[in-house]
Amino acid sequence: MGFRSKRRAIPAKTPGELDAMQAAGEVVGRALQAVKAAAGPGVNTLELDRVAEAVIRDAGAVPSFLGYQGFPGSICSSVNDVIVHGIPTDEDILESGDLISIDCGATLDGWVGDSAWSFGIGEVDEDVEKLNQATEWVLAEGLKAMVPGNRLTDVSHALETATRRAEEKFGVKLGIVDGYGGHGIGREMHEEPYLANEGRAGRGPLIQAGSVLAIEPMLTLGTTDSAVLDDDWTVVTLDGSFSAHWEHTVAATENGPRILTPRR
Repeated sequence: MGFRSKRRAIPAKTPGELDAMQAAGEVVGRALQAVKAAAGPGVNTLELDRVAEAVIRDAGAVPSFLGYQGFPGSICSSVNDVIVHGIPTDEDILESGDLISIDCGATLDGWVGDSAWSFGIGEVDEDVEKLNQATEWVLAEGLKAMVPGNRLTDVSHALETATRRAEEKFGVKLGIVDGYGGHGIGREMHEEPYLANEGRAGRGPLIQAGSVLAIEPMLTLGTTDSAVLDDDWTVVTLDGSFSAHWEHTVAATENGPRILTPRR
């Protein structure tokens, strides 16, 4: 695997290309906001998918997820024990107390934005709220390692150490989902390298100014183990524990990490 070579670097985008990626990322941010506004008890996840697709297409972009390796939705809608890749359906009806993770991608002028967040439906249990707040915080802390001169696994290590600190900060035991993580991104949604959400620092390709990664911690209230359902997409926790997922597309710059998927 080339990731072990210290001579390699994560490819750099030019300032103009980063601006183009942020334009795509801002479409994703608006779609996520619209989905959250539309979500509530009694709403099904296929309705949320249509909301996201409309926002994306109205912006002149196309949904990156729709048709990707056969995926049938414009969003991944992952409820409660579903970690990632939940398929939107009219049978998946939200209820008060649910925690839903929405992952969304948009392609604009050939560039991809990819982002995710989780939120509660109505009143959620205290430990579920803590899980979600902790995952959001871990993303914010972990992406601070996205600076020129660091290596890929410095981000992984930052996410892992932030998770352990979050357990104390939020008073909740957290599992880091094994085998899933972030990735390079640009003109394709999934580019090299793969970014683990835990690991030793100082390894892998060099992060340079203009390098871009989709950084996405996935944490649970229990197991680190998962299974893929018969639909070949939906990933669930093995013990049925709730899971949260937060993601931003982030560029390393000389001025520090730049979030390319702002939600404003």
